[in-house]
Amino acid sequence: MNHIVFLLVPGVHLLDLAGPAQVFSTASDFGHPYTLSYVAEQPVVPTAQDLPLVARLDWPELRPEDLIVVPGWRSLTLVDSPDIGAAALRALRDHHARGGTIASVCAGAEALGRAGLLDGRRCTTHHDVQDELARRYPLATVVRDVLYTADDRVVTSAGIASGIDLALHLIATRHGPAVAAQVARDMVVYARRNGHEPQASAMLRYRSHLDDTVHHAQNLIDARFDRPLPLSSLAATVGVSERTLTRLFSRATGGLTPLRYQQTLRLERAEHLISHGTTVDAAARAVGFEDARMLRRLRAREH
Repeated sequence: MNHIVFLLVPGVHLLDLAGPAQVFSTASDFGHPYTLSYVAEQPVVPTAQDLPLVARLDWPELRPEDLIVVPGWRSLTLVDSPDIGAAALRALRDHHARGGTIASVCAGAEALGRAGLLDGRRCTTHHDVQDELARRYPLATVVRDVLYTADDRVVTSAGIASGIDLALHLIATRHGPAVAAQVARDMVVYARRNGHEPQASAMLRYRSHLDDTVHHAQNLIDARFDRPLPLSSLAATVGVSERTLTRLFSRATGGLTPLRYQQTLRLERAEHLISHGTTVDAAARAVGFEDARMLRRLRAREH
């Protein structure tokens, strides 16, 4: 996703917009460049926080690897949401039809619903309007009490700050967990994810601690999770004994050993590959297992 286009609707919430924009901007600072554009149906867009924004009126030419994000807006009900023109809704549909990804934050899911992109897919939105979204788009499956959902290149998130979680998920999917963790730490974001959701990234579930030694070890594992990484080598690199590293790691992550953390990363990556058509045997090899038996055991234990 080299180009990120934000579709701005009158009354847009600043944090719905600024949170994801900051994530992609920070990723650019770490060597993963993104171009950010802001498109609207009027040159000056009023916001819910009374800070007007300047936007372009024309849509840039997008490729399948690019992303459109629709931040949410202030509205007590979805039915009272601002009008969104046919051209903008068509741009959403066309980008997805060409293989692109569409994302929304909070009430932005309403725009995806109007474009027909929620039909037959899992989605979520702010808890105050989840029931209304389900009534307005009965062909959609509205998932409650989650921070975000991802279904066939349609990614929706809950309220306000969850746009940051959504953007970090997309960074982790695109560039790997180490980059997403680096971005989250630079933004001083509390790394949180729904533990029961399959798209919940391990690097975020187990990174909400302040132990620099463990973060260093996790950075090494994140970068080399598909290769052998003996505990002795890992401990020596971070400058502590094997016993000390195991103790610190377990305390910081809520009971995980470095090996279990590495296996969790392997399992997540393998599940992603399998969901996109890779065989279990091929996925096992791709993430570093010598054969598929260990992967099958881990999957059985997880499920």
